[in-house]
Amino acid sequence: MRIALGLEYCGVGFCGWQSQPQGCGVQDALEAAVSAIAGEKTSVTAAGRTDTGVHAAFQVVHFDAEANRPLTAWVRGVNSHLPPGVAVLWARAVNEDFHARFAATQRGYRYVLLNHPVRPGLNQGLVGWHHRPLDADAMNLAAGHLIGQHDFSAFRAAECQARSPVKELRVAQIARRGDYLVCDFRADGFLHHMVRNLMGCLVHVGTGAQPPAWMQEILEGRDRTRAAPTFEAAGLYLTHIRYPAHFALPETSERWLFA
Repeated sequence: MRIALGLEYCGVGFCGWQSQPQGCGVQDALEAAVSAIAGEKTSVTAAGRTDTGVHAAFQVVHFDAEANRPLTAWVRGVNSHLPPGVAVLWARAVNEDFHARFAATQRGYRYVLLNHPVRPGLNQGLVGWHHRPLDADAMNLAAGHLIGQHDFSAFRAAECQARSPVKELRVAQIARRGDYLVCDFRADGFLHHMVRNLMGCLVHVGTGAQPPAWMQEILEGRDRTRAAPTFEAAGLYLTHIRYPAHFALPETSERWLFA
C-alpha cells in the first residue's frame, strides 16, 4: 500500500530535509516514526529537499508499507514518535503511480523578511532580516523580469544537481505587511538555493543599490558571480505543492504563521 503524508516542520535544529549519517535530517526523524508504526524499516520520498534552517509549512511525502493501518495511525501514531518540530497533518492512500517528487507539477516557496532596524528576537530563526528600509515596489518591478521560462543559472548554487537550469517561474511577488515583507515564488521546479539567491538580488534592488532592470541583466548573464550573495535560510518556507487533480491531494496548508 502506498501512503501520502502532508507535514510541516521547523527547520531550526535540523540539518535540512535529507537523511544524514549523523541522523540530523527531518527525513531521519520521519522515517524512524513511520517505521515504528509500520512495524518495519520504511523509507520516505519527499516532494522536495529543504536546506539546513529552511522550514516547511507544507511538505508532501510518500512511502510503501505492507502493514494495513487506519489513516489515523499514519497521522496521530506517527506524530507520537516525532520530535516537537515536525508534525504530520494528513494521510491519504494513493495509487502506485503517485510519486511525491516526480508527480508534482508546481512548487511554491515563501520568504518572510523582517525589515526593521533591530534584529528579531522572538522570531529568531523563523524570519529573515534586513536592517535598511526596502522599497517593495522596486522589488516587485525587479521580480517581474523573472516571470516565465528562463535559464536561471545566475541563481543556481554550484553544487546544484538539477539536470537543467531552465525553469518556469509563474509567481514572483512581494507584499509589505507592516515591518514584514512576504515574498512568494511558484514554479514548475526550483534549483538549489534559487529562492535564496533571488532574495539576495531583490534585497539589493530594494535598498536602491541597483535599479529593477538590473535583475534582467543578471538573469540574461547566467553568471552566478555577478549576482548578489545568497540570502540567509531562516525566513524560507516550502508552502505549496501541486499535483494533478486526479490524486485529490491538498495544495497547501492554511494553519501556519504568516498565512
